[in-house]
Formats: sequence, C-alpha cells, structure tokens
Amino acid sequence: MDQETDAALAALVAAARRSDVGRRLQGDIETRLLQSIVDATVQLFDAEAASIALFEQDPDRLEFRVAAGEQGAGAIGLTVPPTQGIVGFVYSTGQALSLSDVANDPRFNRGAAEQTGYVPRSIAAAPLLDEQGTVGVLQVLDKRGSPTFSLRDMELIAVFAGQATVAIGAARVQRDTESLLQGVLQHIGPEMDADAVEALVAAGTQGLDADDEAPFWRLVDQVSRLRSLTDRETALLADVLDVVASHATRSRRTGYGR
Repeated sequence: MDQETDAALAALVAAARRSDVGRRLQGDIETRLLQSIVDATVQLFDAEAASIALFEQDPDRLEFRVAAGEQGAGAIGLTVPPTQGIVGFVYSTGQALSLSDVANDPRFNRGAAEQTGYVPRSIAAAPLLDEQGTVGVLQVLDKRGSPTFSLRDMELIAVFAGQATVAIGAARVQRDTESLLQGVLQHIGPEMDADAVEALVAAGTQGLDADDEAPFWRLVDQVSRLRSLTDRETALLADVLDVVASHATRSRRTGYGR
C-alpha cells in the first residue's frame, strides 16, 4: 500500500476505536433517545400510544423502532412500505396530519394496525425532517381526554418530532463512521472496487481489542459506571488518568518497564 492508503488505514483504525468506545459507553443511544421522546409524548397527551417509524433501505421501508403507551408495544418491529398508510403519507409528503375518524380515511392501513393489536380511532402524525428530507414519522394515537388533536397539539408534536430528528442525526454520526471512512478509502484509491475496500476495512479493524476482558475495555466499562460522579470527582479522576498516561508515555520512550 502507498503512503496515502497507509495513512487512511491508520485513520480508520483510530476512528473505529473511538466509535467502539462511544458505543460501549452509550449503548444503543439512538434507541434510548427515541424511546425517551415517545415516553414523554404519551405522558404529555395522555395518549393510548406513540411511536416512531424510521426509513430504512434495502428494501425501502418504514420500520417502527420505538413505541410507548398501553397500546404501543405491538408496533415495535413492524415494517410498512414508505408510501402506504397514514405513516407512509406523512413520510412521502413531509406533511403533518391529524385525523379524528381514522376508519373512514382511505389512507388508513387497517391491516398494519391490526398487526399491532390495536386499531386507533384518531391519529396525529408529524414527519421527522432533516436537511436531506424526511427520515421518519412520529405518531400519536387516541388522546384519552379528547376525540381530536388540536392545532396546539400539532405544534407540540412537531417540537417532539424535531427533537427526535436531532437525536437521530447525532446518533448516526457515530453509527456511520465506518461507511464514511470507506468513502475516504475509495476516494484516495479510486481503482479499488467495493470488495477491496471492504477487505481493507476488515483488516484494519479486526484487531481492535476483540477480547472484552482486555485491560482497555475494562477501563472503558469502569468509566461508563462513573457517570454519577460530581464535577469535582470527575476532574480528580481525569487528573489521575493524566498522570498515569504521562507515566506510560515516558516509560515507552525510555524503555523502562518493558
């Protein structure tokens, strides 16, 4: 490999390690953030259910990733075409929608609703919009205190949808690190085909502390358990780690401790 490819591979390894550390510390941060949003939505509207469906490719579909409320659990994992049903309409048009008589609306996908075990009477839905377009849909089903969703309700649902979009964007930066670096490798080595790039990525990442009991990952796990520390305690811990890291660096340079 030439120097550019060597440098790109080194960057890949460093980025992959950072991404793995982030996942180890945070877990599935996207799901946890979205779950907190639908939980809050159900509580705010005193609704029977709320859910978020995200667009996924190969094949194109809307997949219900999280749900909340007494009638929400059955939606998780359900997939529907991105042009069908209320959720498909909102996704494909990018327009929010409120319906008080779902059963009589021709866009309603009764079959999908029946798969969840709950057929709603009313629905409010808002698109999750980022700079590229619609990435998903937030749905709220059946306010217990009202047969309809008001204009104010729709404004609040749009705010929750905006927060969900921000959460998705932040989480996917981490999740897509490897794909981004694959693009870098293809750019500096345009003669490499997809298989060659994939082989290079695999070669660069396969040795990243695969053993969960490796000292490095033990340290990461300990850090994840220390989130309850006060700012003062965290600063003290950071100072201790600085001392240890500095000592290790000096030892490597002088050969001491080998």
